[in-house]
Amino acid sequence: MLQIISLLVIAALAAVDQLIKYFVVADLKPIGEKLLIPGVLRLTYVENDGAMMGTLGGKANVMTVVTVVIIIAMLAVMLSKKLKFGFNYCCFVAIIAGGIGNLIDRFRLGYVIDYIDVLFVKFYVFNFADCLVTVGAFLIIGCQIYEIIKETKEKKEKKNG
Repeated sequence: MLQIISLLVIAALAAVDQLIKYFVVADLKPIGEKLLIPGVLRLTYVENDGAMMGTLGGKANVMTVVTVVIIIAMLAVMLSKKLKFGFNYCCFVAIIAGGIGNLIDRFRLGYVIDYIDVLFVKFYVFNFADCLVTVGAFLIIGCQIYEIIKETKEKKEKKNG
């Protein structure tokens, strides 16, 4: 049952990503950009044919293959029940959903539609799917670092015991 719910959440998040991009194309593409909060946030229409932060520009085929492989591997781990439900599991759901959202763009358009433009720092334009992937990945990494520190501290306390 958990796997079915997880797949439905993944589908819903990918659908939200695509719905947002539909409105971005319909409303933002014709004007190019729209300032939302001066000095903080602007919506800027960008067609990204590369990877995260504009790297690997023009290598959409490479990104498509890499994304498909990662999504299949993560789905296999989730559906195998080797990954217990919890924090990392939820992060997997977010990463897979974001990957699928951008993968749909790559298959359908040959590029990914980006639109979130943070103005208070020099950064790249990104989208909702990118947020899902990035936040999910950073949370997993952060959780792993926390666990390593915790285990190291416990071993040290046990040794000094």
